[in-house]
Amino acid sequence: MRLLLQRVSSAQVSVAGDVIAQIEQGLLVFVCAMIGDTEGVAQKMARKTARLRVFNDEQGKMNLSLAQIGGEALVVSQFTLAADTRRGNRPGFSSAMMPSAALELFDAVARSLADEDVVVRVGRFGADMAVKLVNDGPITVWLDSAE
Repeated sequence: MRLLLQRVSSAQVSVAGDVIAQIEQGLLVFVCAMIGDTEGVAQKMARKTARLRVFNDEQGKMNLSLAQIGGEALVVSQFTLAADTRRGNRPGFSSAMMPSAALELFDAVARSLADEDVVVRVGRFGADMAVKLVNDGPITVWLDSAE
């Protein structure tokens, strides 16, 4: 499973021009389920996301987690994180999980984040979404369960 986390001061996702979810301070979490991933992997990745210390403490050090600051998470499906660009100029996505199974793991990430006392908003799985964000820092972190 691959997650791309962006620390944001605000973020929103729209479908067909309508805002369907938005957050203030927190993390924009792009989620890609890969072939072989399980619900256990999704839970582990969500725990890591909630507990990752990427928010500043009183001294300006990245020492606080999403859960500690009471931040929100906007969780968005992003199968293109599976892009294989090793050959040619057109990325391949054969390592991404098929949509029906990926939806279950996407939902598991969102549920597991909520279990960590994080307010969770979600995009619409499989939809053509427009995502707006104000990246805070900028801080962007890549999590890969295979590493």
